[in-house]
Amino acid sequence: MNLEKNEEVIVKLLHYFITDKNYNPVILHGAKNEIWLENLESDYKIIRIVSNYIHNDEQLNFDVLRTKQIMKSIKKKTLSLKIPTLSIFVNLGDNVHLNNEKKVDNITCLKVENLNDVVKNNDILEYFPDINKTLDYKEEGMTLFLKLTSDINKKTENDAKEAEKIFGPKKPIVTYTLIFINIMVFLAMYLFGNGSEDSLTLLMFGANHRELVLNYHEFYRLITSSFLHIGILHLLFNMYALYIIGAQIENFFGKIKYIIIYLGSAIFASLLSICFHNGISAGASGAIFGLLGAMLYFGYHYRLYLGNVLQSQIIPIIILNLFLGFMTPGIDNAGHIGGLISGIFLSMACGINKDKKVERINGFILTIIFTIFILFLIKNINF
Repeated sequence: MNLEKNEEVIVKLLHYFITDKNYNPVILHGAKNEIWLENLESDYKIIRIVSNYIHNDEQLNFDVLRTKQIMKSIKKKTLSLKIPTLSIFVNLGDNVHLNNEKKVDNITCLKVENLNDVVKNNDILEYFPDINKTLDYKEEGMTLFLKLTSDINKKTENDAKEAEKIFGPKKPIVTYTLIFINIMVFLAMYLFGNGSEDSLTLLMFGANHRELVLNYHEFYRLITSSFLHIGILHLLFNMYALYIIGAQIENFFGKIKYIIIYLGSAIFASLLSICFHNGISAGASGAIFGLLGAMLYFGYHYRLYLGNVLQSQIIPIIILNLFLGFMTPGIDNAGHIGGLISGIFLSMACGINKDKKVERINGFILTIIFTIFILFLIKNINF
């Protein structure tokens, strides 16, 4: 069996972009005779391979217009300002005047009739300089087709396994442990003190307080305060939030990274709190806002897979909680903001499985900068 000329081009291009350049197929309803691939980390974030026969300029213009409409939806879905797209046409008629130079609104249209068109095209070679080496195979016909499709299927299976590691359900042992500790500490304040609303009891159990931390160097309060709660409603609200959000973050990031994000956010929340608050502060809210920051980073990182969850759920929840904090007297908003920002930076530094190393380095640098900023604020506090 011999492959048709355009079929061979399509399969080889798919093999290259999926196995070598880590593009993933995008499922679009109503898109016939075309394959969409995405890699938001690449220069060309979207690649279209179009096998549909286009016989004149009018049909090509309609295709470009439809692509622009789809790109608007992808921009909104991925919170992207620009989505550079490469449309590769393998079946254009003689009446189409493309000349490999048609570029409209970040959409580059290329005519590719054979592999020579690929390896000689400057638009492709500029961004994929190794493509000419990877399209040369010894196999031919059905043997080549089976080899390429087998490689693509293996890559897809490996990606599915990686996704299962991240999204697959796991028992949130760390979250349950944190909830248990918070409840036990709450009960201990009644057994060994005068209750959770008594100032001396709160200080005795490690509540956060600017003077005790800075003047008496009781730095342990930066963490212990996140396990204390003032009143039963405070405890119930935070533990419910921890149960819902914490279980997901533990599932997505894994137990070790989750602990780092949670405790790190708690410390940063306490540090920023003492910059703007001179009274007693306690609660897991700062650490929970850190988990919201981690959720925001994770949602942005996997925004193409999570659909509209980032815009419709994650961001509104963060905005609503910050708004309620500002509108409700006695809420430590500085702690919330400190936890949120540090949660984003710490999640970036910890990374999500196959994160690029440069992203983790950037997260580490941003965490250091944020630390220096807070220490600068603390140094300039007027007691």
